[in-house]
Amino acid sequence: MEITNVNEYEAIAKEKLPKMVFDYYASGAEDQWTLQENRNAFSRILFRPRILIDVSKIDMTTTVLGFKLSMPIMVAPTAMQKMAHPEGEYATARAASAAGTIMTLSSWATSSVEEVASTGPGIRFFQLYVYKDRNVVAQLVRRAERAGFKAIALTVDTPRLGRRESDIKNRFTLPPNLTLKNFEVLDLGKMDEANDSGLASYVAGQIDRTLSWKDVQWLQTITKLPILVKGVLTAEDGEKTLKSTTQNSHSSSSLASWVIALLVITLHFVTNSPKSVCYFFLSAARMAVQAGAAGIIVSNHGARQLDYVPATIIALEEVVKAAQGKIPVFLDGGVRRGTDVFKAIALGASGIFIGRPVVFSLAAEGEAGVRKVLQMMREEFELTMALSGCTSLKEITRNHIITDWDAPQARLLPKL
Repeated sequence: MEITNVNEYEAIAKEKLPKMVFDYYASGAEDQWTLQENRNAFSRILFRPRILIDVSKIDMTTTVLGFKLSMPIMVAPTAMQKMAHPEGEYATARAASAAGTIMTLSSWATSSVEEVASTGPGIRFFQLYVYKDRNVVAQLVRRAERAGFKAIALTVDTPRLGRRESDIKNRFTLPPNLTLKNFEVLDLGKMDEANDSGLASYVAGQIDRTLSWKDVQWLQTITKLPILVKGVLTAEDGEKTLKSTTQNSHSSSSLASWVIALLVITLHFVTNSPKSVCYFFLSAARMAVQAGAAGIIVSNHGARQLDYVPATIIALEEVVKAAQGKIPVFLDGGVRRGTDVFKAIALGASGIFIGRPVVFSLAAEGEAGVRKVLQMMREEFELTMALSGCTSLKEITRNHIITDWDAPQARLLPKL
């Protein structure tokens, strides 16, 4: 059967993978309301295409952290990819490089930073969890830096793992033939079986629940790489993120002017009032700008941590407005179509990250599948741009879409 869109890979992956593995990749937290909403929210945004515009040449290139990319579509960190395919992160790294975009490697990868670097050239970020043993963290950061990774994405929203009920029912654990490769030499690469989720038990035993802002500052003292702060939940924390960044950039020349924090914003309030939803995101984004962060990723951790937070596409616009153009804003969560990418750009995002489409296509067809996903997303996005009358990213504007939270007067026809 010919694959014609990214969504079709999920069904193939479900057929090919053991239930425990597929459920780990596919499921969200608790009732999985946010998991569904991440997708559903995109369908409530409609287009306002412009016509009679020369679209014979379309430019999708963009720049992230000073690196030129072929498109604003990047690969998010997804763990344990060798459960999906024997080549795992090797295949994903090669596919992302071939597509001219960024791959973010998970701390809990089944391939090490050195192994991924050995696949060849590419722009790669490294996602980091902070372990109780700070020596473990320091060693891993230094290894990523030596391996040529360009940024550290520090995850701070997982002092405990979200309640993923499929993992509990399946007694999820890493298959015995695999290890968390980055931690293998530290004797932390195995995951013991547990009465519920082996990963939840691993997190409880290893991840530091005392992580605080002083540790973010500490991390900046041990690496020259930009620090990407991933998982801030409140406005107050957003402010602290940027204050710590600016303080250390003044005190350490090694960080230089390009030290960056990509702030992942998630909400832990749910309401039927769009104004209330916007308020929390607006506050957090303002604090991020005030503290001097260089960028924001609007994310809800793939709906895998706290359920009943809004879809990221719903939160995006208010975050962008609060940033006031001072820092770029990125998005992940629920992106499955080139039309989704266009909608995110129209709402002010500088780019998007995809996660599940990568592991599902990896399970189905290995490296070729990941390449095809990135190519399909690229082609769909290019077509959406052309049919909307846009020839470059800067031409995509808010006027190209209508959302269900627009004021009634905004839905009226423009004056002639």
